[in-house]
Amino acid sequence: MSKRRVIPGFGMSLGFSITWLSLIILIPLAALFIKAAGLGWEEWRELLGSPQVIAAAKLTFGASAAAATVSAVLGLLVTWVLVRYEFPGRRLLDAMIDLPFALPTAVAGITLCAIYAPNGWLGEILASLGIQAAYNWLGVFIALTFIGFPFVVRTLQPVMADMGKEIEEAAATLGAGRWTVFRRVVFPLLVPALITGFTLAFARAIGEYGSVIFISGNLPMKTEILPHLIIIQLEQYNYEAAAAIATGMLVVSFSLLFLINLLQRRIDWQNR
Repeated sequence: MSKRRVIPGFGMSLGFSITWLSLIILIPLAALFIKAAGLGWEEWRELLGSPQVIAAAKLTFGASAAAATVSAVLGLLVTWVLVRYEFPGRRLLDAMIDLPFALPTAVAGITLCAIYAPNGWLGEILASLGIQAAYNWLGVFIALTFIGFPFVVRTLQPVMADMGKEIEEAAATLGAGRWTVFRRVVFPLLVPALITGFTLAFARAIGEYGSVIFISGNLPMKTEILPHLIIIQLEQYNYEAAAAIATGMLVVSFSLLFLINLLQRRIDWQNR
């Protein structure tokens, strides 16, 4: 006599999962590709190969990768401090990590613009040093780092908290120094979670619009990002062109994320 399961069986669970996945992901993506198919191959090549789109793509993917890399490094440091040390204001600092999640992206963009503009608090200091943050590629990088940083911290935090100090103490008793313990024992265990945090921050930065639109200045061929080009096409009622640019972003983003996931799986397999 088979045991009665509380959760429905495989067939019902799989059917519900596929239905729900289709409604929220597959059908909208299919509609995007169908809309983009309204353009001919020659129009596709001319649109996606235009200097404006190429320049925007270089800025979008380049700034996203750079911001995710910096977020990974700083996120590792901040997570280490939050997990391994007790100090006054620790809970407040931990709560502030989630601020970019709760803050509307347009509000974040206005705030960053007010701070890093040439007449802003930090922008005025940077301007005196000959550095222009706002209305420059640096402003795009700052905005993307701001919105991607929490993903790294929240991904690393539970892994580091569950790790414990026993393995570090065991390595120390064998004569390993602090740097050796971190490099040979602790860091390899954090690499999969670190890659996941990097991936989330990178994916989030690619599609970001609200926090970038104000601080970038939207200068064509200089500080214009791909989401802004999509908005421009939509405002001109050129839906096929907007869908084509979005489809190109989707293909490139999926390819990059797929390669990163393969790298993560390989590292996980080597650590076992």
